[in-house]
Amino acid sequence: MAVSETPKRFPDRDEIARVRAEAETIEPGAEGPEPRRLAGRVMARRDMGKLVFLDLVDRSGRIQLLCPAARTGEVDVHLGDVVGVSGKPTKSRRGEPSLIVDELLLLSRNRSPLPDTFHGLTDIEQRYRKRHLDLLMNEEVRSDFMLRARIVSAIRRYLDSEGFVEVETPILQPRYGGAFAEPFVTHHNVLDQDLYLRIATELYLKRLIVGGLEKVYELGKDFRNEGVTYKNNPEFTMLEWYEAYADYQDTMRRMENLIEFVSLEALGTTKVTFKGHEVDVKAPWQRMRLIDELAAFDLWTTDYDDLKQRLEDRGIDVSRDKTWSQLVDKAVTAYIEPRLIVPTILYDYPIELSPFARITDGDPRIVERFEYYVGGMELGNAFSELNDAEEQASRFAMQAEEGAGGNVEAEQGDPDYVEALSYGMPPTGGIGLGIDRLTMVLAGKDSIRDVILFPAQRERHNP
Repeated sequence: MAVSETPKRFPDRDEIARVRAEAETIEPGAEGPEPRRLAGRVMARRDMGKLVFLDLVDRSGRIQLLCPAARTGEVDVHLGDVVGVSGKPTKSRRGEPSLIVDELLLLSRNRSPLPDTFHGLTDIEQRYRKRHLDLLMNEEVRSDFMLRARIVSAIRRYLDSEGFVEVETPILQPRYGGAFAEPFVTHHNVLDQDLYLRIATELYLKRLIVGGLEKVYELGKDFRNEGVTYKNNPEFTMLEWYEAYADYQDTMRRMENLIEFVSLEALGTTKVTFKGHEVDVKAPWQRMRLIDELAAFDLWTTDYDDLKQRLEDRGIDVSRDKTWSQLVDKAVTAYIEPRLIVPTILYDYPIELSPFARITDGDPRIVERFEYYVGGMELGNAFSELNDAEEQASRFAMQAEEGAGGNVEAEQGDPDYVEALSYGMPPTGGIGLGIDRLTMVLAGKDSIRDVILFPAQRERHNP
């Protein structure tokens, strides 16, 4: 067995970005007064007689290393090696911020050829399959995922500061619910029962509202057995929060404030470019009533056959849409969503589409629900939560009829949740926010695969 002779640690290192900033202040040829220690990956090498130039990269940035043979001896370093160095900040004669090296240690030898170090890793398929190389070669990709981390941290800071409690609920569930989706199914051998990977955290979080926690949120993975598109991945990250004594109007305002806060914290601005459009996520957002928008396209009718005919007359394929609610969803997707470029709240939905929302005061056919959009893409969904156990049981029965009519994504019903509601749940506002999609908007990325470190990929079978 080969014994590694490389060091097991390299403590007390500085970030390259900080040392580079220090070197910016130094005159060419001069050296800083204090030694610095850096570690990272060698991404370029240039030999100039007894002086070797290396480009060293860590997650904070890149800096040039000056390695005079008189100080370092022979430089036995290859492209891609991980090294640790100590030396002093300086500037080259050409004014490049640098570190003049006194000691260089090999920490890990690269034993595979790197992609072209000038162009980086450009093959899209390879970038997703070999994310380690993508991150290693492309500084922009590293920056995107550092941005994602700042977004998640800012979300937690906002909600924590507003008195919310972060909780964890089961991923493996005996029943799935809280969204319209097909689940992944697995089997517990000891219990000898099928379990489902959760499609949403909603029903467990609302049990906690019944239990008196009042303001709760969860940031976690959900799983839906659906296709991979520019905005869908079968495994994705969701934020859900529930706030007692609030309604959907309160939740609209909190959502706007949260996204504005997160954008300022993560980017320093609320103005972003997404899918070719410059948008401003600063509160307040545009508000539009769903039924009014459908009526503007002559697509508001509660008759299944009538709506189906109107869509078919416009060339929309509705062959797989077996229920009226599916047709409404198709109409919204085809005609409403693409127009919602500026940040927009689309509110007040038909009751058939919303099994967990309370009815509006003026019309029992319409419920207090909203979805919100940027760049024509939905970011999330929210309700004034239904808190009457008998009405919830009735809604589940309505969804059972929807499923019998051919909608395989209809809610399955959850008698344990209904039983929890029977103890009384305060009026509550609840919301879901897709973290991957929010990151797409703030990072200006058109594909969800660019903001998920390891997106779903079809397995490749080597011959």
